[in-house]
Amino acid sequence: MGIGSDGRQDSGRQGTAPSGRTALMAAAALAAVLAAGCGGGGGSAGTTFPAGAARSPDFEAPAAEPGDTIEASSLWQDRCVAPRSGADPYTGRPFADQSGTVGEEKSWVRAWLDETYLWYDEIPASVRSILYATPQIFFEALRTPEVTRSGKPKDRFHFTYDTATWRALSQTGVEAGYGFEASILQAQPPRDVRVAYTEPGTPAAAAGIVRGWRVMEIDGVNVVDTLSVDALNAGLFPSGTGQTHRFKLQALDGSLRDVALVSAAITHSPVQNVRTIDTPTGKVGYLLFNDHLAMAEAPLIAAMEQLKGEGAQDLVIDIRYNGGGLLAIASQLAYMVTGSSVPAGATFERLQFNRKNPFGLSEAETSTPFYGRSMGFSEPSGRALPQLGLSRVTVLTGPGTCSASESIINGLRGVDVQVTVVGDTTCGKPYGYLPTDNCGTTYFAVQFSGVNQKGAGDYADGIAPTCTVPDDFSRALGDPAERRLAAALSYRTTGACPATVMAVEKSALVAGPGDPLLSGKALPRTVRLLDAGALQLR
Repeated sequence: MGIGSDGRQDSGRQGTAPSGRTALMAAAALAAVLAAGCGGGGGSAGTTFPAGAARSPDFEAPAAEPGDTIEASSLWQDRCVAPRSGADPYTGRPFADQSGTVGEEKSWVRAWLDETYLWYDEIPASVRSILYATPQIFFEALRTPEVTRSGKPKDRFHFTYDTATWRALSQTGVEAGYGFEASILQAQPPRDVRVAYTEPGTPAAAAGIVRGWRVMEIDGVNVVDTLSVDALNAGLFPSGTGQTHRFKLQALDGSLRDVALVSAAITHSPVQNVRTIDTPTGKVGYLLFNDHLAMAEAPLIAAMEQLKGEGAQDLVIDIRYNGGGLLAIASQLAYMVTGSSVPAGATFERLQFNRKNPFGLSEAETSTPFYGRSMGFSEPSGRALPQLGLSRVTVLTGPGTCSASESIINGLRGVDVQVTVVGDTTCGKPYGYLPTDNCGTTYFAVQFSGVNQKGAGDYADGIAPTCTVPDDFSRALGDPAERRLAAALSYRTTGACPATVMAVEKSALVAGPGDPLLSGKALPRTVRLLDAGALQLR
């Protein structure tokens, strides 16, 4: 083992570290990163959250334990306490798992982070494997303690997921739920939980639940002021299908509705409400884009073709609830907005890894271009993408606008497209992952940051709006009178933000004591991902 220029031990032995595009593609393939997923998590099945140190107060760790001595991750990979047998249903290849120990799984986690984590040299040496009962809890502790300029933790994005559950969600958009997306305006008492939107053909839609309804009780537990959230999280975010939970919801007219919902396998519709709005100054296209899933490729292409055919001269992209996903999907959408006016060879996003260059990439290989063709995610590959040819675009944002969604804004600004941001400050996540499976757990650690063609990408505290406009739960998304969309339509003609905003829906109450609810989306739907398909087409 060698010593790096910073005085720390380098993680790999000679010949064991991955190198070049082949290694990066292999890592992506191993993670089955063929599709998508700022901040919070939805608590779906398989999510692992920090559970603290598994030790007594007077415990004293020995000088060295397995997991604390850093060796090449390849020495420990696939050594599992509970090895999987048979073939991986997504690849058809036998699982590589071998019989191993908890200590060996922890050793893999520590070494893999030392090799690939963006801030590997900021992990405190005091984080010892012996203090943590499982590799997942150990992983949660292995992160930088540094903060952003505003004082937020720099790494708010570490998490793990059950691999089988992650692959089902990422490749097909399917997860257990009811079909409504929760918008948690206030996570602690007095809590405020609203329905952001519903998916068509789901239990929520069949029950008549619509945007703006407020969740008051779950299984008889008061959402607003109860201190513990275990029952609330169990009801809002079911761990599997076939679970029945009772909800008391307040409709837009103030009436209360008691509804029993049975969780089902929900297929997300990432693109909704595509329409052209006639205004005195021309036709304006609108689309609600909720997830950068692989399955989003085809409906995004169809949406752009529809808007182009209807003569849209301007565009509003509603990404207020879009937590991110595939970077390649973001690049495709950005290209379809502006098209051939993008300078030849322009970079949509350039990736910056840690100084070890863990995947051995050249500068050219770290650049994601503006993809002008379909990539085979959910549309046959190689098809030329439609182009609106716009030099300006408006995006509707909120705190749930994260990662790959922020890349759309930053990437277009890098080639001098005028991007007007209407809504609220985004979550602040200029980072991404190559999710990696080991022993049935997929680990998501920040492995790269992204900058645009101009080298800009420092928005760890979020991208500020051009016009600050609170969310409007009284109207449907896509309604020209909905507060944020109305502000966007007005701004494009007047160049001025609304002077006043009435009937603010966002809670202004100070949070009291009590556990915070989880965020409204499953964690894999809140990330920026690389994928094998994108790498092959570079």
